Amino acid sequence: MLIFEKSRSGRGMHMLPECDVPAVMPEAKDMRESALHLPEMSENDLSRHYTELAKKSHGVNDGFYPLGSCTMKYNPKINNDMADLPGFTEVHPLQPEHTVQGCLEVIGTIEKYLCEITRMDRMTMQPAAGSHGEFTGLLLIKAYHESRGDTKRTKIIVPDSAHGTNPASAAMAGYSVVSVPSGPDGCVDIEKLKEAAGDDVAGLMLTNPNTVGLFDKNILEITEIIHQCGGLNYYDGANLNAVMGIVRPGDMGFDVIHLNLHKTFSTPHGGGGPGSGPVGCKQFLSPFLPSVLVEGEDELTFVRPKQSIGEMKSFYGNFLVVVRALSYIMTLGKEGIPEASRNAVLNANYMMNKLKDLYTMAYDEVCMHEFVMSLEDLKKKTGVSAMDIAKGLLDNGIHPPTMYFPLIVKEALMAEPTETESKETLDEAIEVFRSLYHEAQEHADSLHSAPVKTPVTRLDEVGAARHPVLRYQFEP
Repeated sequence: MLIFEKSRSGRGMHMLPECDVPAVMPEAKDMRESALHLPEMSENDLSRHYTELAKKSHGVNDGFYPLGSCTMKYNPKINNDMADLPGFTEVHPLQPEHTVQGCLEVIGTIEKYLCEITRMDRMTMQPAAGSHGEFTGLLLIKAYHESRGDTKRTKIIVPDSAHGTNPASAAMAGYSVVSVPSGPDGCVDIEKLKEAAGDDVAGLMLTNPNTVGLFDKNILEITEIIHQCGGLNYYDGANLNAVMGIVRPGDMGFDVIHLNLHKTFSTPHGGGGPGSGPVGCKQFLSPFLPSVLVEGEDELTFVRPKQSIGEMKSFYGNFLVVVRALSYIMTLGKEGIPEASRNAVLNANYMMNKLKDLYTMAYDEVCMHEFVMSLEDLKKKTGVSAMDIAKGLLDNGIHPPTMYFPLIVKEALMAEPTETESKETLDEAIEVFRSLYHEAQEHADSLHSAPVKTPVTRLDEVGAARHPVLRYQFEP
């Protein structure tokens, strides 16, 4: 029930102090013709309403959340404690820089750490999300080519297994997108890449490990092919959690990168934010960055390079997300960062190997942080789809893996257990997956109607997508 439906005329509460300044009302022409539709509730009813909603949601704190390519790891509370410090929460973005030197030091410190982890030379914290970072990185590539008068480069190469935001970001930056297929091994088809590479290519966007959870064995050849044709290499950092502290994108031949602080570096994400997608680059691209932090004789300050693409967001980005990420990096340290990646890879391989005798693995080889199952055969034999298994997981208190992605795998379920899950949790999840497989063989109809234990049962998702109800209709 919506809060508006619980509203009762005349009820209310006193949560705000009395106004202690003269009230100034707008002129009559600027006033609303009718009153705002605000719910009228007691404080008790309001508290119960939102508590009830909280109980119906599912997050990392509630149970296993193996959402592939999203890295839904547990977020240590110390990170939130650091972000809650008054020195960070009570500053104002319009304060003079000399009054927020501690905050600027946070930005400068994490820039150095992230550059070391990625083997980049400079980093901007402005982008507010991964897709925003992609767009920023592509604008850097475009500005670089244009600065050299090389305007014939109008194409960006994107593998067919890429995240959907990759081609969208390239199109927003004014490029046409060339899709390169994957080979039978799940990696980039080298011969097709060579055919696509030419003097009209501005760059390549690549995720490594890729979206089927494999580290491309030809990565050095791939980036060299693009460099030889005069293009630049862009690294989508969505899957960095598998390799951070072990291998560095800059050493693989990448020129520009975005990171997802709200994934790899543990800030809570989901529900639309907050996010942070810092963009790093090699030195030759740094003249095109948004304003960069520099060390003066007495204080830190931001300076905009002369060839800058301009500011990508107001002020300094989502600053408190940066604070959380810095806390995470400093807590783990030089030894803990690669250990986290190794445990993520270990957990994914453990879970995959415990399931592959029943479920068909799209690529039956050692994976990185995630793996992809194909339920195509199961659907043909029993009629039970990847969607049905996903809905069955909900009845068992497990958030489903990513469904029907990547598009190159039919009836795909992509699972990423992350490094913060214990062996006991993985074993329980594995048993649920196995029981659902057997249920599909013996009682397929029961899975077609799942979930039945959740606050709402199976929804008409097609109808909701095509005919969404986006606003509450008040009675006249």
